[in-house]
Amino acid sequence: MTHVLKIRIAGTASIISEELEKLDKDKKLKKELGLLHVFAIATGAMVSSGIFLLPGIAFDKTGPSVVLSYLFAGIFALAGLLSVAELSTAMPKAGGDYYFITRGMGPAVGSVSGLLTWFALSLKSAFALVGMSAFIALFIDIPFEIAGVSLAIFFTLLNLIGTKHAGRFQVGFVIILVGLMIYFVVAGLPNIAIENYKPFKFSGNSGIFFTAGFVFVSYGGLLKVSSVAEEVENPGRNIPLGMLLSLFTAILAYSLMVFVTVGTLPADELRTSLTPIIDSAKIFLSKPGVILLGLAAILAFLSTANAGIMSASRYLLALSRDKLIPSFFSKLSKRSHVPIYSILFTGAFMVLS
Repeated sequence: MTHVLKIRIAGTASIISEELEKLDKDKKLKKELGLLHVFAIATGAMVSSGIFLLPGIAFDKTGPSVVLSYLFAGIFALAGLLSVAELSTAMPKAGGDYYFITRGMGPAVGSVSGLLTWFALSLKSAFALVGMSAFIALFIDIPFEIAGVSLAIFFTLLNLIGTKHAGRFQVGFVIILVGLMIYFVVAGLPNIAIENYKPFKFSGNSGIFFTAGFVFVSYGGLLKVSSVAEEVENPGRNIPLGMLLSLFTAILAYSLMVFVTVGTLPADELRTSLTPIIDSAKIFLSKPGVILLGLAAILAFLSTANAGIMSASRYLLALSRDKLIPSFFSKLSKRSHVPIYSILFTGAFMVLS
């Protein structure tokens, strides 16, 4: 009798365990992102206005030595990368830095940090769509408001379909973008004028390191890939390696692109330019080449918007899991296992912004 009872208890415990495991599985995000996806999300979140708009303003602060400012800013970003990579591999959960802060400093500090980060990422994505709409208006006769809203809706729907699909789009955007950046550098290097780098001052109006702080925003977004750590396969390898590859790609691309821009664009023109890469391309590229660089700028903004909505929505998911905001934000799609309402709310906020 005792033996039979033990068997029944063991069987019941096994059934309960299986049900709990199934319930827990339903609340988890699918691991659908590999090394290339991590690289693409981090790179896409970085490359936008920091390289396509800022070089002219930064040049006005320190002159030709702005090339070193971009280089040093990337080196400074390495410190944050190493810290976040270590935490993300130890605690690969949705919400990234929100999750770490909440566990270390409590829900009050964590909730403020999480909501502010969601707000900042959503606004950055909305700003990327505005910038991209302005570039589209240069080639297509369409009101930039309609273009921006249409793309915000598109990316919202794309992320609702599934992380794997959004990740594939991100990889495509970034591969083409990096290819066009390489094209700009290779085509521009033979056309640089050495006299454009004179005088090469280390102090300038504000100094190299002051300007490095100014252009540091160009590397912003790199660390936000930690918010999708729960969806990364083999996070102990793919997260740190993907982030490192992304940062070194950005440092090399930024430094070389700024080097070419300074060497090809007259100082007076560069100092006042808000589209320095395009203005530089006009000097040594034909019209089709300039259009391709315009396409690169559009892709940069597109990848930023896609990575932004993907990352920002995970902050709402994590906050909801901890019961700091309404529970429906943590509801996952049964088919795609993505946070439906978190993505919809983030997309709606971007449209209204």
